[in-house]
Amino acid sequence: MKILSAFAGLAFTLAFASSVHAQKIKVIEGNSDVLKNETTINFQYTYDNMKVGKFDKEEDYVAQKKEDYNKKEAGKGDNWAKAWVDDRQNKFEPKFEELFLKYSEKTRSKNAKYTLILKTHFTEPGYNVGVWRHNSEIAGEAWIVETANPSTIVAKISFEKVPGSTFGGYDFDTGGRIMEAYALAGKALAKYLSK
Repeated sequence: MKILSAFAGLAFTLAFASSVHAQKIKVIEGNSDVLKNETTINFQYTYDNMKVGKFDKEEDYVAQKKEDYNKKEAGKGDNWAKAWVDDRQNKFEPKFEELFLKYSEKTRSKNAKYTLILKTHFTEPGYNVGVWRHNSEIAGEAWIVETANPSTIVAKISFEKVPGSTFGGYDFDTGGRIMEAYALAGKALAKYLSK
């Protein structure tokens, strides 16, 4: 039994360590150094043309999940679909900003010289059904634009394979798993842009 516990602990540690370092961040255009001397930043978010899991269109994913949940329990799918969208403003965006601001040591201001537009292109919702689980994951781009003139793009930074899960595996809620991916993205981008 002790060997099994030790093996399980080692497996969890290795899985956690590999997921923490799995995300990839790189500048694909422009100069990301512009934020180094700034003390404030503004944020915007887009989810246009986002792929979800194996679905090329978010609308198809939402329609399928909504239908499946409504078959199991009337109204459950409708509630899920509403939460799917509401979680962006209620969970993902606040958590991204919280960690970005903490690790960049900046404050949020609508009057900041620059705005960071987080464009999510891919979301893997993951799952947790007790004995089987799969982390969530997000990918996309962070554009740094001039707040006063948003068509002036200063930098584009891509991020890939940013995982999300909670410690201990108690992440049965889709929104909670994805929120943790946004938290890690905020932390990782802040550290990357502060180098």
